[in-house]
Amino acid sequence: MAERSTAAVDVADNSGDEPLTAQAGQSTADGVAQTRERDTADDGTANTNESTSPPGVTTPPELHSGHKLARRYRLEECVTRLDGFSSWRAVDEKLRRAVGVHLLPADHPRARSVLAAARSAALLGDPRFVQVLDAVEENDLVYVVHEWLPDATELTALLAAGPLEAHDAYQLVSQVTQAMAAAHREGLAHLRLTPSAVLRTSSGQYRIRGLAVNAALRGISTETPQRADTEAIGALLYAALTQRWPYDSDAYGLSGLPKGVGLLPPDQVRAGVHRGLSELAMRALANDGATASRQEPACPTPDDLVKAIAELPRIRPPEPAFAAPPEYQRTTYQQGNYGRGAPPPGTTQVVPAPPPPLQSRTGKALKWAVSALLIAALGLGSWQLADALMDQNKNGDSNTTKTTDGDDKKQPKPPKPIAIQNAQESPLGGKLQDPENVSKTWDGDTSTLWRTKSYVDGPRLAPYRAGVAIVYDLGSEKNVTTASLGLKYPGSETKASLYAADSMSPSGPVSSMKKIGDGTTAGTTLKIKADKPVKTQYVLVWMTDVPKSGADGYYSAGYKQGITDVKFKG
Repeated sequence: MAERSTAAVDVADNSGDEPLTAQAGQSTADGVAQTRERDTADDGTANTNESTSPPGVTTPPELHSGHKLARRYRLEECVTRLDGFSSWRAVDEKLRRAVGVHLLPADHPRARSVLAAARSAALLGDPRFVQVLDAVEENDLVYVVHEWLPDATELTALLAAGPLEAHDAYQLVSQVTQAMAAAHREGLAHLRLTPSAVLRTSSGQYRIRGLAVNAALRGISTETPQRADTEAIGALLYAALTQRWPYDSDAYGLSGLPKGVGLLPPDQVRAGVHRGLSELAMRALANDGATASRQEPACPTPDDLVKAIAELPRIRPPEPAFAAPPEYQRTTYQQGNYGRGAPPPGTTQVVPAPPPPLQSRTGKALKWAVSALLIAALGLGSWQLADALMDQNKNGDSNTTKTTDGDDKKQPKPPKPIAIQNAQESPLGGKLQDPENVSKTWDGDTSTLWRTKSYVDGPRLAPYRAGVAIVYDLGSEKNVTTASLGLKYPGSETKASLYAADSMSPSGPVSSMKKIGDGTTAGTTLKIKADKPVKTQYVLVWMTDVPKSGADGYYSAGYKQGITDVKFKG
């Protein structure tokens, strides 16, 4: 039987000091008939099955390892048994992959809400969330099937080893906040965003599990879902920076703050905490009555937190540490001791010094001969050089063209870089692609990027859409002559054009704008040069063709492209 991966358990939070002893009621895959289950309430304290089970819940049908649902999902191991529902690691025999399954009786008081939450989460289709694969009511059972990520690690396990480095904490809060902002725009909330609900994959991407479903399983609701999720993100960032839970009680394997001191800023709890991230955590946690540490306004919604993160100076990853190479050790053969016996222990081996080179009579004669030849060669070369210069001076009047001051003025000046002041996606080609990451195309960091969606056909985006567009603000009108686009994916063809736009939100179609130039490449750098300079403040980059590329992290394979760096000159 495959090993159990704690990274894929998305319901049971192993937190609190008091373990719960819930009877499993039947054997599991490893033959253990009794399992210890624990869960946490909203404040991080431990709760038991008996105290939290909703009234009127009937006994679910007896399930065991090897039981099949829909003749497809074979249950392998019971992970959680709580509040009348259970969670299992299972195998999808049709697609031959591991999955997770939540099970509860069809007459359970929360069965309807769980089904509705699972189906809503499945429609989101955002790869930053653990995907819901199926939600079914069958044979007096309601079950929800979701992804299983054996290569991912819970944030709980990461924090057990110590606080995160500033760049890792920035990636955590940035990715989680952007994902939750996208979910809230679709009307979905998490309400159970704890360290065990956040996973980091082997590629460094953070994914969130249990969107809407975990709260529905526990009957959690609130009138201010955006505020609740934002405060939860602030608590995650606080824990990542300090390895402490930002309340006066221990939870999720973390120690709480001392009682009676209030909510201290992270940089006062632990030395060396990044000041900008410390302030960001306080702005998110201000929703619980705390005061922002340095008078910045609170962030009551994920969208507000996304804007606050964008205002932070870029946090660079730590420099890799390189170990000094070992000192070069000469072999016995190189030291001239080949064939000799090893010196006795405790004695110092003396290496005889080589004799000075060319100290014999023949050597001295050879040195003088070489010196004479060098002097003769220098003299001959000097004579030939002087003769050539004299001939050139004789014919200089007829063969040399003098350059006047007027000719110097006519020489074209090399183009100068143009600083980009702002940028945003334009809906000219259809639905926006990746609006949150447009600023990464001109931040000077080629490791960050903005991406298009993945398309089935290509390289031309039509008929799905005419193209994708980003508008750049140069601050004032400037002559634009060239542009350079750093691209993420090489391939068959990437084609883009530049147009002079009238504003950051162009009023007319692309065909009504003045074209600056276009270019095509199969590599990762696209150069576009204008026939003549075009004066404009707003430049629209219009991409119509993209190459085909394989899966990249949680981005699926297909026709797609990413822009890492944009530069203009004029």
